[in-house]
Amino acid sequence: MTRRRLPIGIQTFRQIREGDYYCVDKTAHLARLVDEAKHYVLSRPRCFGKSLLLDTLKELFEGNEPLFRGLAIHGGWDWSVRHPVLRLSFGGGRFRREDDVPAHVAGQLEMLEKRAGIAPRPAAASIRFRRLVRELHERTGRRVVVLVDDYDKPVLDLLDAPTACRANRDFLCGLYSVVKECDAHVHFTLLAGVSRFSTGSIFSGLNNLIDITLDSSFSGICGYTDADLDAVFAPELPGLDRDEIRDWYGGYAWRGEAVCNPFDVLHLFDRRDFGPWWFDAGVPAFLGEMLIERGLDPAAVDGMICRRSMLSYFDVDDIVMETLLFQTGCLAITGTEDLGGETLYRLGYPNREVRQSLNERLLRAAVPDASRQEDA
Repeated sequence: MTRRRLPIGIQTFRQIREGDYYCVDKTAHLARLVDEAKHYVLSRPRCFGKSLLLDTLKELFEGNEPLFRGLAIHGGWDWSVRHPVLRLSFGGGRFRREDDVPAHVAGQLEMLEKRAGIAPRPAAASIRFRRLVRELHERTGRRVVVLVDDYDKPVLDLLDAPTACRANRDFLCGLYSVVKECDAHVHFTLLAGVSRFSTGSIFSGLNNLIDITLDSSFSGICGYTDADLDAVFAPELPGLDRDEIRDWYGGYAWRGEAVCNPFDVLHLFDRRDFGPWWFDAGVPAFLGEMLIERGLDPAAVDGMICRRSMLSYFDVDDIVMETLLFQTGCLAITGTEDLGGETLYRLGYPNREVRQSLNERLLRAAVPDASRQEDA
């Protein structure tokens, strides 16, 4: 097989398909999503391919058939049907001030309005969003696809500032509730982020979402399976030990097939060296300090047993550290146990990268000047 370019940092499906990049085909999962239901939410750690997944959906619903030739979905998709797509993203924003989120959303809505040929009119974000969805449906005759990337970032960025964090949560709650209000005008919805908020929190106005985070059949929708590594990246594997790749970067399983961290794997292929590439880029810096403040022993969470509710829901007013560790990718499901008909989940560190890096971060948080302590 011929070596191709590594799609490091590329979140645009068109660029991958039109350039000489490796492409991992996840479109069979997308076909099932569209066939089985309408409104979804998906949680995965940062840098796990969520943005690329949403961009693939955008190209799919816009009917850009040439990009999908040779992929699993191509033969079973009706390319004559094209839907207007509204995509909001919070991934590139910085949300430290009270007005950062409304300004960020207003800018994106204005851009979407201009692209649709709709004259922007000053109004609250939820009103503009609602008007945009309805007018697009009326103008095109096709219901609208709504995609939201990093839907929870404005909240997670401010976990260390509870008042501002709650304000962002309440603002987003009002914005996302538009999807349910406009259900007759919406064809498909996917909100993707790191966390899964409780239905009484950020989703209090959007209780018709199907959470596929712990759906075993979608465990491989993001990340690289063993089959992906062997079939797609075969030219990159010579000189690397497959078991060592799994030991360092594998072990992520959402009740189904385990996957390797894509960010790590691509950097490994590029640098030909094992390192904590994802942990340094994808794990919130405040996590170590929060663990120290809560007095949580990292050894105690490795092998802990918990209920599904602990893994599925996150709330600003009641932050459970085990939940945060799971949703940020620092813990993974390593097994299940049956307790009187209820399935319990065993959690543990997914791999060597996380185990080593999290403990090093805890050491730095507990001993700010570790080098001075070593010299003492």
